[in-house]
Amino acid sequence: MQTPTGSREPTSAGRVRSYLSNMGPSWVAGAIAAGPATMGSLITAGGAFGYELFWVVVLSAVAGAFAQYLAMRLGLLTERGIVGVVADQLGDTWAWLLVLDVVVAAGAAQLLIMKTVAGVSATVTGVDSRIWGVVWAGILAIGLATRGYRFLEVAAKVLVSGVVVAFVASLFVVPIDSTAAVSGLVPSLPSGSALVAAGILGGAVHITLITMHSYTMRARGWTDDDSDLATFDVVASMLVAFGTYSVAIYLVTASVLTTGDLSTVEAAQSLGPLAGPFAQSLFLVGLLGAAVSTLGANTIVPPFLLADKLGWGTTVEDDRYRGLLVVAALLSAPGAFIGGPILSQLALVLAIGTVGTPFAIAVVLSLLNSSAVPEPNSTLANLAGLALLFVSGTLAANFVREQVATGISPLSGAILLFAVVLGVGTLGVFGKFIRGEGALA
Repeated sequence: MQTPTGSREPTSAGRVRSYLSNMGPSWVAGAIAAGPATMGSLITAGGAFGYELFWVVVLSAVAGAFAQYLAMRLGLLTERGIVGVVADQLGDTWAWLLVLDVVVAAGAAQLLIMKTVAGVSATVTGVDSRIWGVVWAGILAIGLATRGYRFLEVAAKVLVSGVVVAFVASLFVVPIDSTAAVSGLVPSLPSGSALVAAGILGGAVHITLITMHSYTMRARGWTDDDSDLATFDVVASMLVAFGTYSVAIYLVTASVLTTGDLSTVEAAQSLGPLAGPFAQSLFLVGLLGAAVSTLGANTIVPPFLLADKLGWGTTVEDDRYRGLLVVAALLSAPGAFIGGPILSQLALVLAIGTVGTPFAIAVVLSLLNSSAVPEPNSTLANLAGLALLFVSGTLAANFVREQVATGISPLSGAILLFAVVLGVGTLGVFGKFIRGEGALA
């Protein structure tokens, strides 16, 4: 394995040091995964169901890492953005459907991420959250338009690392019931937990994370020769950093909170009298870091895919792409003006993302077994991918069924329509593949 500078590392320790200094693209995905929406789902799960959904938390880290690994292989083997590959292999209709899927999922999440960032900023400073919404949108627009991807990658690595440290430190000041935690590793879905379970998994296995990875690796110039570095990048960010983040938050809230009906800020504030002011401060610091890193990383995803589909460049050297970044950043400002309980809203947008995720997984699996790549997936990777598709599809179906169980409202009707369209799309992708090239496994 060659380092990006072309020099061969003499020892394993030297190679690890090189990997640590050069990793990055998967940390941008990790910044989105380790955000306030995931945190909201974890807080809801821990407060409402105790340790019973711990198995979903652990599964989400493993599944998230594997999903990123599949997306990584597709990006390295094609050396192109996913939308362009989909357009060539499956057709423009499928490419536009993928773009629409991402814009809906990422756009909805962006507004609520901004609401969280502005809310935490207001709690810390005392300045109105709506003012903070405008301020953060401006900072985001300027930073991305002038510095682009590299600015975001450095910020993601610093902030995500700090967030993980903050939440791990919380474990040392909050009493954990280890026996109950171990029992929570046995899979079960308590009544009413479908939404939050889908939200937890959706934070790790999400349409935005899967589709953005090919573009962030292109921004670094990675090819198949960098596959070892890229794999290390995925394991370090998604399995280790994101997994630690999720487990720490879940165990803290499951151990202390007795209700899931709290916002992320309220959850942090409630830790003060329950576990001490130090726990509250750590939680608030971690929340702010997670929210800011996620806000920036999530902003770049729709512009990546849309620019690729329109045939534009996907770096700030292309003024059209830069314009998309600025528009996406500024459109996040209205999120600070949204009312209502943030926690349930965050869980809802993650669950909606979960509805769109099986389609993305189907697309990636199909492409990894097509003429688009010189080296098709192994049978084991395909079987694991199909298992991931089954798990995400089952959780998504349970979430949709729970939404429409009490009748069709405008929101549940829109979710049902979104699910039907993408469900048909998922079946269509496999149908086209089987007719053209045979079974995946």
